Amino acid sequence: MGRQLKFEIFRYNPEKEGDVPRMQEYTLDETPNMTLFIALNRLREEQDPSLIFDFCCRAGICGACAMVINGRPGLACQTKTKDQPGHLILHPLPVFKLVGDLSVDTGVWFREMYAKTESWVHTNKVFDPTQEEERMDNEVAEQIYELERCIECGCCISACGTARLRDDFMGAAALNRIARFVVDPRDQRTDEQYFEVIGNDNGIFGCMGLLACEDVCPKGLPLQNQLGFLRRKMGITAMKNIFRKK
Repeated sequence: MGRQLKFEIFRYNPEKEGDVPRMQEYTLDETPNMTLFIALNRLREEQDPSLIFDFCCRAGICGACAMVINGRPGLACQTKTKDQPGHLILHPLPVFKLVGDLSVDTGVWFREMYAKTESWVHTNKVFDPTQEEERMDNEVAEQIYELERCIECGCCISACGTARLRDDFMGAAALNRIARFVVDPRDQRTDEQYFEVIGNDNGIFGCMGLLACEDVCPKGLPLQNQLGFLRRKMGITAMKNIFRKK
């Protein structure tokens, strides 16, 4: 027979008049191969239909079920209860706007991020649908693919010390997005143009290098490698700008 799990879940619905933030306790019998996603659905179906949380793919692809699990951001669908203690404490991701209980709105943040980073290939070439697609080295294509694996769950932002302190910090997800275009040979932006976007305390120089973003990334992206790459590149660009002005 499995364990009886105890849950302490953050409850607060800002749309409900008179509601106040609180922790609510639940108990549930553990079943084989139970994920936190399954547990939460059972709690909502069997005990409390008012419980608010997000889910979509159930396969670690959409990032919708991200939450803070015993103090650590992660995906509910990837979290096996057998790997957790019998007492689970669940909170919504910080930094993002709270929708209710464990649900947050990451969409607004990521839309603003795409606007800040101008997240599209910048090129002066006129698109010709009759021409073959431009060739790209396999190594470069693999680098781009690796950076494109971000599922925009928000875990890295919620674990970031700087993002927790400052609303204007771009965070690892945005900087990873910039790195994706830096390595893309189709993007014609110069280092100086990238510097205008991320060469400040709101961007790459605001990173404290605590490694938390990479530590909690559910897709295992090499975020610190990319942050180090951008920091060196923007540092060199800053030095060039200083000597150019002298």
